Amino acid sequence: MHSFINEILNSSGFTSEIEKQLSANIVIKSISKGEVLLRKNDISSKSFFVKKGCLRSYSIDEKGKEHIFMFAPEGWMISDTPFEISNTKSQLFIDAIEDSEIEIIDNKLFEKLVTDLRLSNTIGLNKLLKRISVLQKRIILLMSASALERYQDFVATYPNIVQRVPQKMIASYLGITPEALSKIRGDFAKQK
Repeated sequence: MHSFINEILNSSGFTSEIEKQLSANIVIKSISKGEVLLRKNDISSKSFFVKKGCLRSYSIDEKGKEHIFMFAPEGWMISDTPFEISNTKSQLFIDAIEDSEIEIIDNKLFEKLVTDLRLSNTIGLNKLLKRISVLQKRIILLMSASALERYQDFVATYPNIVQRVPQKMIASYLGITPEALSKIRGDFAKQK
């Protein structure tokens, strides 16, 4: 099963002392489908590493429509703010779209590891860079790509959750209607 500590240790070769500090500061929690971990305007100081299941982040506009910002399947981390910006008000909601097991990481832990242990800023850098890359690519696609191209990118980015996420959530993520997504899925299936 995925673990934030294993991800960090495997990518950076930290000592058992650091592993003990990480273990002491990470809370493992099982959450139910639909459980909300973060609401808009909550103070955002935590990140969530998905060991099992799937989370999502989203906003709700003034008309009550949800706009999916990001999915986080196994091995992904999700939060509302970068690690360097702790204790700011959340702009997003984060909830579970499946029964999940997560690790809750206080963002101050990253600051502590960097300062107290004089570690380089590479802690979790690959995870953070992957997240930034996915989000940047998504913004560019939303501005310039067709709905079919956005769906193809979704399938490439999240191959393991295409069948696990409700169609209306995928449509929200792509910025299209569920009916348009049905047509696109049909077109996509014909291309294979």
